[in-house]
Amino acid sequence: MSAPRVLLVEDEPALVRGLTDTLRANGFDVTVATDGERGLDAVAANQADLILLDVMLPKVNGYEICQAARAQGIDVPILMLTAKGQEQDVVLGLNLGADDYVIKPFRTGELIARMRAFLRRRSAPALKVRFGDCEIDLAARLVRRRGEVLDLTAKELALLIWLAARPGRALSRETILNGVWGSSVFVTQRSVDRCVATLRAKVEPDPHRPVFIHTIRDIGYRFEPGTDDAQG
Repeated sequence: MSAPRVLLVEDEPALVRGLTDTLRANGFDVTVATDGERGLDAVAANQADLILLDVMLPKVNGYEICQAARAQGIDVPILMLTAKGQEQDVVLGLNLGADDYVIKPFRTGELIARMRAFLRRRSAPALKVRFGDCEIDLAARLVRRRGEVLDLTAKELALLIWLAARPGRALSRETILNGVWGSSVFVTQRSVDRCVATLRAKVEPDPHRPVFIHTIRDIGYRFEPGTDDAQG
């Protein structure tokens, strides 16, 4: 099996050296772009399995690169590297198509674990997704819990299927709203929160302490099935 190809778009020399050495030592094939223009060219070549993308770059920033990648139909996981922790910066990156974000300074071990999880989940699209004692049957468009079909509303089912297709991703409320409700429907982000609450009541062991549909404070939600062995 060939090594996973990672594109690192980062302009900080010390971080580039350290992260490149660590990733290569852990079995990744790393390509580096040290400014936004080179990053755009490398992304357009579409030869990476995963992109690590700094936000603050010379010439072209990370948001513009992320947006361009998605506009070109490039669907590889994009993890934004940022020194900014402000909610609006994180939300902007997620709304432009990033899959997750890592705030500097970060632990390389944690970053590598997250990278590998994204790569595993992307490698084999599932027809059935299991989490806890629940199973989503994507072909039949129904959910079973301990073998019994759950009585989900159409919107709860659509939300769960949409979330399950994006495991591990940090998803802003606006992204969820557009993905599940559609941009042409006039509803507010509170609709997302209400639907998540009713869905949790049906699929979580304890809705007040969710283990599958996690809240990301001030941003949105993340679906964590708790396993990478979904059956296809």
